[in-house]
Amino acid sequence: MSRCFSGASPIAGVCRHLYLSSQTTVAPASTRGIRFFSTSWARPVASQCSAASRRPVMAATRRPQPLPLEQRRTKYKTVEEAKSRHRSGPFSWKAGILFVAAGAGLLWYFEHEKQRMKRKRIAEASKGVGRPKVGGPFDLVDQTGKAFTEENLKGQHSLVYFGFSHCPDICPEELDKMARMFDLVEAEQPGKLLPVFVTCDPVRDTPEVLGQYLEEFHPRFIGLTGTYEQIKAMCKAYRVYFSTPSKVQPGQDYLVDHSIYFYLMDPRGEFVEALGRQHSPEQGAKMIADHIRDYKA
Repeated sequence: MSRCFSGASPIAGVCRHLYLSSQTTVAPASTRGIRFFSTSWARPVASQCSAASRRPVMAATRRPQPLPLEQRRTKYKTVEEAKSRHRSGPFSWKAGILFVAAGAGLLWYFEHEKQRMKRKRIAEASKGVGRPKVGGPFDLVDQTGKAFTEENLKGQHSLVYFGFSHCPDICPEELDKMARMFDLVEAEQPGKLLPVFVTCDPVRDTPEVLGQYLEEFHPRFIGLTGTYEQIKAMCKAYRVYFSTPSKVQPGQDYLVDHSIYFYLMDPRGEFVEALGRQHSPEQGAKMIADHIRDYKA
């Protein structure tokens, strides 16, 4: 450039520079007038230079600028948080809670099924071959004087207890327990249990006496009585022991020894399970309610 424009004026050199720049870049709108001026003045001056002394000016190529990297959005505010997440692996406190909850649910389910199968085995064993059958037909009357047979027990579970109204201590305690069990079951399974009291002393326990006696324990209790032979036949069917004398003189005082069990019968009138004195009212009520839930017609 210095050789070509050594004899030219400084203005021509400036104009030539502007001319070359206009070939590679697009001048902004504010310099378009200057480009026109520079080319008109620079051409006469540039013609004074020989063709050999001219050097071709290569248009400057602009290198493509790399695109800016987009920052990936994450839920971690710092690098330390991200590293901590990767160190912990796929397990977190949420996964731990779900694992514990699932384990507890499975444990409860298996324990529930275990108890249900145990109750089912007990009920089936009571009806199995080679075991004495508990229950059967009977023909008695209730405290109102109406006939009552084994057909009246069908359609719902029934809880049958054998005793007598002149019992000094055992029967009152067991009837209080029976009333408590009935109330607990009735609160959970209303209308699904029938409480029945059968006297082992038919001579003194007339329907009127049973009605007054059972009213003291629960108004829903059903009392059954009959002749001595009828009571003996029912006790034999339910495998109940009693020691009531067969021939009693009027006004004779005596005690009756008998078995102390509650017999749970299903809606078909078949024996399910016997509850003894070792069961509390709450335990007995739970057993009865469980059998009611497990029952399938």
